[in-house]
Amino acid sequence: MIATVPVPSVLPVRYEPRGEIRRLFEWRDDEILVEGPAGTGKSYGVLWKLHMAAMKYPGMRALMLRKTQVSMTASTLVTFTQRVLATGRYGVDFFGGSKLEPAQFRYPNGSRIVVGGLDKPTKVLSMEYDLAYINEATEATEEDHESVSARLRWGVMPYQQLITDCNPDAPSHWLNQRALAKKMRRIITRHEDNPTLWDAVRGRWTERGAAYIARLDKLTGVRYKRLRLGLWVAAEGQVYEGWDPAVHVIDPFEIPALWPRLWVLDFGFTNPFVWQWWAKDPDSRLYLYREIYMSQRLVEDHALQGRGLSAGEPRPVRVVADHDAEGRATFERYAGVETEPAYKAVTEGLQAVAARLRPAGDGSPRLFIMRGATVERDQERVQKGLPASTEEEFPSYVWDTSNNRKRGEEPLKENDHGMDGVRYLVCDVDEIGAEDDTVRVGSYLGRRSEGE
Repeated sequence: MIATVPVPSVLPVRYEPRGEIRRLFEWRDDEILVEGPAGTGKSYGVLWKLHMAAMKYPGMRALMLRKTQVSMTASTLVTFTQRVLATGRYGVDFFGGSKLEPAQFRYPNGSRIVVGGLDKPTKVLSMEYDLAYINEATEATEEDHESVSARLRWGVMPYQQLITDCNPDAPSHWLNQRALAKKMRRIITRHEDNPTLWDAVRGRWTERGAAYIARLDKLTGVRYKRLRLGLWVAAEGQVYEGWDPAVHVIDPFEIPALWPRLWVLDFGFTNPFVWQWWAKDPDSRLYLYREIYMSQRLVEDHALQGRGLSAGEPRPVRVVADHDAEGRATFERYAGVETEPAYKAVTEGLQAVAARLRPAGDGSPRLFIMRGATVERDQERVQKGLPASTEEEFPSYVWDTSNNRKRGEEPLKENDHGMDGVRYLVCDVDEIGAEDDTVRVGSYLGRRSEGE
């Protein structure tokens, strides 16, 4: 057991939980889900719970996790250090980790808050804890969740608890289903719970809150319902109903040099320019491992950036592009590769992509996106609440039901820039439309044999 040092009896605490988040400091259930739309103060409240428990129970251990260690460092740790620990002189030191111990916040009384990512679980899950927190838990799997739960047996606190937080996702998501099955207790937060957004004394939005809510009110469809209203809803008329981020979004891994690489391009300036880097394994599974998804930049700038990113990698066996002749010519000149026009039949392409999303005979689908594949976030689209990656487009890609069109006839021409690229790739690899373009397929087969 860790030796304890008394905590100073008087410490300035400036946090006062509002709304349902107060329940987090009262309930001792084994599992708690803190949910709600974007910006309600969910994570801030949970971080205060960990901090106050660390001060109250000398020698306790808590675990703070996100799906990847990089995302934890860039988000949650910043909030904890700048907005929680900065509010008082607690004597807390941060230890960056070693071969023997994981990164952690060390309290004067012997308490520890360990930090890490579920992509590197060995070190952090080799210890025992009283509290654990999984931030943005919709990124995690239920297996991740249960692995963390199994480590809650340190026994210094009078109870052990696993806390998760998230914005709502599809109703079928395992978090929602777990809460519905009464395996975890649900706390539902609202924007009025955040004092930086809502002035409870005057009963109105603050200046910052009014601006933030106005941005959320511009969202449409499923993103509005989830991020503004906090509802667990599926996209109405979602094209790829088989899309499941818990299955199709995977942790990055080193791609074997012998796996063929394929590039896909969808040109744009006002709309995003999308360049996808794919790899194909020996079982014909496809992996999106890198992408440029960015608006308001010239093709030559994208080409030069991507050329640098690809340095040292195997050359692509095929570069499939949208039919923009000027865009293709510019890209070829600056990237130093030849492009081939994509096969653009929509219905056939949609069916082929949907088939790859379904589990095959071995139980595994044939299309994946590596977590964090997008090189740079398009902040203009982020601020507008629009998808800023191919991964984010999947749940927003819906059927066009305007002008008496029937669901399933044609996708809505919105949030489809990465979706077009995925369709182009699958049509090419699966030789959809081969009978219409024998030259194209023959060229690909020749290059493929060389690459493989």
